[in-house]
Amino acid sequence: MGWWQVNADTLAGSRFVISPLAEAMASLKLLEQGVGGNPADRAWLDVHLPEYQRHLDADPITTLLVRAAIGSKWNATFITPTPTLVSEPTFAQELAHIRETPAQTALDDLAMSLGGPLPTELRRSDLAERAADLLEWTWTTAVLPYWPQRRRIAEADIVARTAQLSQGGWAAALDDMRPGMRWLGRSRLQITAHDYPPLELTGANLMFVPVTPCQSWVSWDTSPIRGSSHSQHRYAVIYPCSGVLAEAGRTSAPTALARLLGPMRAGVLVLLDTPKTTTQLVTLTNQGLGSVGRHLKVLFDAQLIQRRRTGRSVLYFRTDAGEVLVRAQPDT
Repeated sequence: MGWWQVNADTLAGSRFVISPLAEAMASLKLLEQGVGGNPADRAWLDVHLPEYQRHLDADPITTLLVRAAIGSKWNATFITPTPTLVSEPTFAQELAHIRETPAQTALDDLAMSLGGPLPTELRRSDLAERAADLLEWTWTTAVLPYWPQRRRIAEADIVARTAQLSQGGWAAALDDMRPGMRWLGRSRLQITAHDYPPLELTGANLMFVPVTPCQSWVSWDTSPIRGSSHSQHRYAVIYPCSGVLAEAGRTSAPTALARLLGPMRAGVLVLLDTPKTTTQLVTLTNQGLGSVGRHLKVLFDAQLIQRRRTGRSVLYFRTDAGEVLVRAQPDT
């Protein structure tokens, strides 16, 4: 198995980061695989996969490039750069790092991802530019129209993870973040079930990056900082948002319960089968903050839900009365 040695200082300084480029890359990987891991992914593929296939059919070189870059075991490093430490990077800022990749670096990365010699057609100097163009097309065509909601889903996942952190420590927050990932103890974080050499992360910047497609990978960058002899060691775990968040907007209340409470309020009550914050409920219901707040107040006053503070967040959850009411209302 592959694991990282993460000392206390590195773990204490770790952070969650939202990356538009990671979201675009996850979407590109999903398009290339052509198979969705959940209903939300499959619905999105139904809309965008035909256009993606037409786009690649018109560009055989880029078709070969993306097939080589997204290897069976390892992504080409240059196409999945580690996020910078900029707090709010734009997609254009992140994409620039790919465009600036030296030609030989792109060739070497692709050979490693492919696991052998590159096809003759890919022995060229414009591969980084082509990869950036494809990611930009993916972002503009298939991600940007959904980005406001996707960003809210990622933010809600971060809130959920930090709630897990406050309740169960880092082990609870990191376990099952991505397939094969779990806290092993003794400062060891298992990243994958595959057999890779361990890495020492002492003094590094560790980031966790949620994406809404059901995709995950890891990346790191230990290259020197521009204009300095020092290295900026950055490691990132890109992981899929939790299933309930990825399915935002799909949960419906039983018909009888919706008639009793109103469809929106009933939907909020149904979603509180596990504790959630207002931010998560806004994301899941696609309602405004004020609307969700009013529903929560009515449900709280009726003693159907309770709340508790955890860190900076407030979690809402069903009371016994709320549980009885939901379970007594079969969908008909």
